Amino acid sequence: MSENTKNSINRRSFSLGTAALALGAANVHAADTPAPKKVKLGVIGCGGRGSWIAGLFAAHGGYEVVAGADYFQDRLDAFGKKFSIVGDKLYAGLGGYKKLLESGGVDAVAIESPPYFHPEQAEAAVAAGKHAYVAKPVAVDVPGCKSIEASGAAATKKGLVYLVDFQTRADQYYMECLKRVHDGGLGTLCFGEATYHASDPFMRMTLELQKDPKNPELKLRAWGVDQALSGDIITEQNIHTLDVASWIMNQDPVRAFGTGARKIRKLGNCYDTFTITFEYPDQVGVAFSSKQFSGHGTQPAGIRNRMFGSEGVLETSYGGDCLVRGKSFYRGGKSPSIYKSGAVKNIADFHAAIQSGDCKNETVAPSVQSNLVTVLGRTAAYEGRIVEWQEMLEANETLAADLSGLKA
Repeated sequence: MSENTKNSINRRSFSLGTAALALGAANVHAADTPAPKKVKLGVIGCGGRGSWIAGLFAAHGGYEVVAGADYFQDRLDAFGKKFSIVGDKLYAGLGGYKKLLESGGVDAVAIESPPYFHPEQAEAAVAAGKHAYVAKPVAVDVPGCKSIEASGAAATKKGLVYLVDFQTRADQYYMECLKRVHDGGLGTLCFGEATYHASDPFMRMTLELQKDPKNPELKLRAWGVDQALSGDIITEQNIHTLDVASWIMNQDPVRAFGTGARKIRKLGNCYDTFTITFEYPDQVGVAFSSKQFSGHGTQPAGIRNRMFGSEGVLETSYGGDCLVRGKSFYRGGKSPSIYKSGAVKNIADFHAAIQSGDCKNETVAPSVQSNLVTVLGRTAAYEGRIVEWQEMLEANETLAADLSGLKA
């Protein structure tokens, strides 16, 4: 064997040995490094959506659902059974969420209660040192929106994550479309349209309420047809399309005027239709309409937005096409499962932010803004007059829910 061959073999043997040692060291290091600790999650509001979204948290793999709070014991029992939670980690009554926050063993909460309760519960969660995942809408009135803004800022200061769950803002096609709009892809903005045309999503609640319309617990179960508990349909449901309009405009409206009514809904005090015009700076108007009754097959329906500009048009549809026509053409695409996929993305982002310590909490400000847009439109419709944005903020009017007869 030549000297060169010997040296080549020796070098190769040394390299293989070194690689084996490095791999062994890496394996030892991996074995010594514990897996990331699961985020222990408590859910406030364990009804239909609360139970559903808790399942998405569990499926993520980075969470452990360990506690629940809800006014109703039957919902807690079903929730506990679904997620194998023992009874002493399930808290009933209006103040059940306080017991959950005080119980220990919870790192974060998902707030899925009726919107009226969101500000108080989110504030308490941050005060207790918990990360907060908050359902839309964040509030039902101006004071509630201001409270969310304050608790979001407090969370950032305390190093806590605070995320508001809007599905559209987590969707790739919406995000790319809006980026193009904000980069000037439509040219000068001229006017927009926002529509939310749907059937009644609260029929089951109404049927329950029919049994005894004055029963306080049935009224709470039927929160979706109560103005104060839900914020009315313009806040509770229509915020999806008005949030997109607010996202497009990227600034506060100047004023709003319009109307609304309860034409078909028999129980509760929520309207079933709104028609509002929002005026933005530079005389840009956004025409909004909504309904919650049968359209008898009329299309297009659903949650839709259009914005017309001097050089293009934006079109978006919740679960349907999102695209930009004109000079900055973008074909976009569809997200038919956006209701679930958007929540899944937000749950993953929430987890990643907790793990990395990213507490910028950038979803708070736009969520508060769009929530206030719904309050502006609702106020204009309720009062039948033009309402200025600044006037609404200064009036600071509260929607007060009747909680008498309910157990603490």
